[in-house]
Amino acid sequence: MSVTLPSTGRWDAFREDFAKAPAFLRRDLISLFSYRIAYLTDWINIVVQVFLFYFVSMLVPPDRLPTYGGEQVSYLEYVAVALTLTSFVQAGLGRLIAAIRNEQLMGTLESLMVAPMSPEMLQFGSMVYDLIYVPLRTAIFLILVSVLFGVQFNVAGLVPTSVIFVFFMPFMWGLGILSAAAVLTFKRGAGVVGIVGTVLTFTSGAYFPISYLPPWLQWVAEWNPITVAVEASRQALLATITWAEVGEAVALIVPFSIASLAAGVAAFRLAMRRERRRGTMSLY
Repeated sequence: MSVTLPSTGRWDAFREDFAKAPAFLRRDLISLFSYRIAYLTDWINIVVQVFLFYFVSMLVPPDRLPTYGGEQVSYLEYVAVALTLTSFVQAGLGRLIAAIRNEQLMGTLESLMVAPMSPEMLQFGSMVYDLIYVPLRTAIFLILVSVLFGVQFNVAGLVPTSVIFVFFMPFMWGLGILSAAAVLTFKRGAGVVGIVGTVLTFTSGAYFPISYLPPWLQWVAEWNPITVAVEASRQALLATITWAEVGEAVALIVPFSIASLAAGVAAFRLAMRRERRRGTMSLY
């Protein structure tokens, strides 16, 4: 009697794929040091954002905002938490599409596509740098808000917020992959991505309470995963949140994340197959 052991081929392929992630990170770090002004202006933009929303907060009466933990919050506190999440939204929507578009313009996309790695590794590798940079940028933003304007955040809420972000990020990543598939097929599409990002953030209550929206749009906002993530993060960082409440938020977000990621991966694979069949991978 013989026993057939399960094949380790897929696991080996996964390990080989994952081992390529540092190469993507190294490439993006080289780009960072080659174009330092672009990254310097991004850090300057953080400071500008802090002061912009500080002055806006002086125009918005706190009593027009919801309370958290029975405490009235300022507009700066209200919007600062949302900005941490929208940074991930921008990364999820914009980074992958920018990476694909840059490879198209430089004429290296076809070479990259025939490299011995899966489409998923190409997508993940293009995001590795942002998975490190965006949390760092977010932390510095919160520190600036706290130091410059005395905004107090609940430090204990950082862990629950991080858990929410972990389950939320695949939703935006999936939309980013869908957008990259559109760029791969139609060569352009950044404008559509901008519209999608604007609609999602506009209806999320990131910059103003959703109670100010028309009733029909409030219904849409309630089903927006960004709304769920933003409100749970505010509860965690501006008041307190129980792990049961974190679980409820995650349970609402996960189906959207799974659907978005699955649709994105499928669309990207179809787009790659189509471009290879037509021989138009290198066209832009």
